Amino acid sequence: MSLYLPGQDGGAHDPFTAPTEGQWSPLHFPDYRTTIKRNPTNELIMMPERLGELTGPVFGERDFGDVDNDMTQANGGEAIGQRIYVHGRVLGWDGKPVPETLLEVWQANSAGRYRHKNDSWPAPLDPHFNGVARTLTDKDGKYGFYTVMPGAYPWGNHHNAWRPAHIHFSLYGRQFSERLVTQMYFPNDPFFFQDPIYNSVPEGARERMIAVFDYDETRPNFAVGYKFDIVLRGREQTPFE
Repeated sequence: MSLYLPGQDGGAHDPFTAPTEGQWSPLHFPDYRTTIKRNPTNELIMMPERLGELTGPVFGERDFGDVDNDMTQANGGEAIGQRIYVHGRVLGWDGKPVPETLLEVWQANSAGRYRHKNDSWPAPLDPHFNGVARTLTDKDGKYGFYTVMPGAYPWGNHHNAWRPAHIHFSLYGRQFSERLVTQMYFPNDPFFFQDPIYNSVPEGARERMIAVFDYDETRPNFAVGYKFDIVLRGREQTPFE
């Protein structure tokens, strides 16, 4: 799921930011079949960063609607499923919060189906769940959004293959070159043992993809709380796709 490029984060020999040995998943992981086609066969070319990459992106609250961060409401009704509140902080390589950065999230519904034309899994579609949301971090790097617990779904990678419940994240840091795309899992999922995407990440880093149940942020009579902190770069970086 993840790739470290020498020269990022101050260079491969930077003691503060370079990842430690054996904590990143390989580009080619045979159990995850699509890595055969996705994994580059030629040496990567590092592109120079120009002014546009170093000074953007720029987002603001004016770019968002009232319910952009609430997947439990859509198309004039309420989504079916266990409501949850996901929150956390976005941090840079230095451990400092990244304020006013964009998070976009997407997921399957409570039955494990995406609202996408290519999803042929015959689970029911929820007319009041679109499965997409976005939000900004605040001045302290904190974010939060409401959704429903996603369902597991079959995906044909191997015999009786099921994806664990997960939410996809896409976010930017202080500049376009700090983009991260990752997946958030839930504690004690019974499908971890057979999921090659999760298992492609070395054991020491897998827990960075798992949210933590948060009773203190559980909303009374409404939603169960989960905490998921995201680190964009460096030794503690959240594994990325």
